[in-house]
Amino acid sequence: MTLFDNHNRPINYLRLAVTDRCNLRCFYCMPEEGIHYLPKKELLTFEEIYRLVSLFASMGVTKVRLTGGEPFVRTDLMKLIRSIVEIPGIKDLHLTTNGILTSAFIPELKKLGIASVNLSLDTLDRQRFKAITRRDEFEPVMKTLEQLLKEEIPVKINAVVMDGKNIEDILPLVELTRNNKVDVRFIEEMPFNGEGSHYPVLSWTYKKIVSYIQEHHPDLHKLHDADNSTSYNYTIPGYTGTIGVIAAFSRTFCGTCNRIRLTAQGVLKTCLYDNGVLDIKALLRSGVSDDEVKEKLLYAFRHRVKDGFEAEAKRSDHLPVHESMSTIGG
Repeated sequence: MTLFDNHNRPINYLRLAVTDRCNLRCFYCMPEEGIHYLPKKELLTFEEIYRLVSLFASMGVTKVRLTGGEPFVRTDLMKLIRSIVEIPGIKDLHLTTNGILTSAFIPELKKLGIASVNLSLDTLDRQRFKAITRRDEFEPVMKTLEQLLKEEIPVKINAVVMDGKNIEDILPLVELTRNNKVDVRFIEEMPFNGEGSHYPVLSWTYKKIVSYIQEHHPDLHKLHDADNSTSYNYTIPGYTGTIGVIAAFSRTFCGTCNRIRLTAQGVLKTCLYDNGVLDIKALLRSGVSDDEVKEKLLYAFRHRVKDGFEAEAKRSDHLPVHESMSTIGG
């Protein structure tokens, strides 16, 4: 079966945060002192996650991405991964990580058939990495990248483009695609930093990022973008990998969005920019049946906003976006 929302967009992709905790303090994600983390009892248990993923699969979800915070901060994450890959209907399990704790688990991820890994990496310079993340963890992240490439696990590098912080890293990151089968994706900066937007106007839009790359690589070639793609995709003739540019703040891809999000505390988000439309954890812990949960989910999908701008305007707290991406689920 295929599940559709009220705008006739298929819903087949679940982004599931397993924790709100992170071992980095990237300035564009949270304040330097961190955020108020949830007590463990407030997080979905692995049993609840398994039940929900099974339920979503029965409704037509085929792709799941585990996110955080940093997923590997949660104890026994591999136990959860082993269970999810066995759920009927789930065809692809993906993972987003900052790479600090990941390398030891890569051989098993390969055996389990992980579909891809998104690696957050905003710079290839150790000192800029430390300045951006407020942690000196560059080496383990690069070790994770090397191992992912060695094991031939499809890997995407996610780099947030930040004026005055890492513009000098755009071309070195592009150069990674010369000899490596990697997709380097440049992402517009968003205001999910746990304290409100820290810029008045987005200067490095997706158009400016593409133009900047084209200035240095005039032969940059536009690729066909897959259905539901969040990125505009390119390659440089003769290069092995690809380049993506994601208009995360400009929100140009909402019309084909097939994604829903589940926060670590079990709140359903049908758009990145809403502040939650359904407390599924509360439903589960009240003892309702799967059919009752499905009924609530279908109602939410039938009343989904058209795009991220409508979602932001309709936020129940009537405040601009201010949460940490670590709380939302990256």
